Amino acid sequence: MTTSVRGTDASAVPGARAADGGDPDDLRAVAPTGPRTGPADARRVAGCGWPSAVGASTPRVPGAGWGHGRRTTVLARSLPRALRTVPFTLGYTVVLLGTGLYARLGDPGTVRDLLAGSSTDVSHLSQRPLLTLLVSALWAVGGITSPYLAAFPLVLGALERRLGGVRTAGVFLLGHVLATLLTEVPVAVSVAAGHLPDSSLRRLDYGVSYGLIACAAALAGLLSPRRRWALLGGVGLALTAGILVDFDPLTGWGHGFALLLGVLSWPYVRRNTRWRPRSRRNDDAPPGFAHSERASGNTGTPSAH
Repeated sequence: MTTSVRGTDASAVPGARAADGGDPDDLRAVAPTGPRTGPADARRVAGCGWPSAVGASTPRVPGAGWGHGRRTTVLARSLPRALRTVPFTLGYTVVLLGTGLYARLGDPGTVRDLLAGSSTDVSHLSQRPLLTLLVSALWAVGGITSPYLAAFPLVLGALERRLGGVRTAGVFLLGHVLATLLTEVPVAVSVAAGHLPDSSLRRLDYGVSYGLIACAAALAGLLSPRRRWALLGGVGLALTAGILVDFDPLTGWGHGFALLLGVLSWPYVRRNTRWRPRSRRNDDAPPGFAHSERASGNTGTPSAH
């Protein structure tokens, strides 16, 4: 940047050509005879933030927002890499978003028929069990505004980073399939015994809640004790609130079974986890040990606690 210095005689500036055509080297005799300033000194002086001359600009000092901007940039760069580590969760979430949008924007009659055909009731399970269990897990109760849809990528993403996509899908199917059978088989037996009407064989039951709750309970087994019980307590409170808002005994039992199945999967998920956080109370143990394992060589299946 060119610095303009006003009111200064040209003959007093070293290196400037005199008006009469003289050699600027003749002006060395009038130059200050102080210690020579090298490039390093010039940079050091410039770093102090003092202007070198009247009208010169002061170097800009990074402000407090620079660190925040850098953290935002690092987060934006690491987000695609983090998404690549959870392909199952990402793909499944896209499917649920698509079906949720269709349930909101599609023809109401068609949506009603699709949901009825996806119901995991006794009638559909007896006719086409595998297809019914599959298509029923393609919907989230409540559509695009469902709280299950908001919690789905958070819970399954955290579990998939620790277990991988295949094992996470296994835990999800464990909760979805077994919790469905544990609620619908008693209905079939009760109808056959005459304790329930035949209309109970055709009830509307669909969604990802069983599999999601099982994954949340399985994830709790990989957390520190404080976070583990906080997560399980939060899931329990959410299920209790759901029962109070819309009481459905079969769905309530199904959610309870799914939570229990997730807890029972703790030995499996702990054996196959990729990484787990270190315990604050056991800092001497290697990072690969779970909280209930000790550094004394106990690498067997950790007990739930």
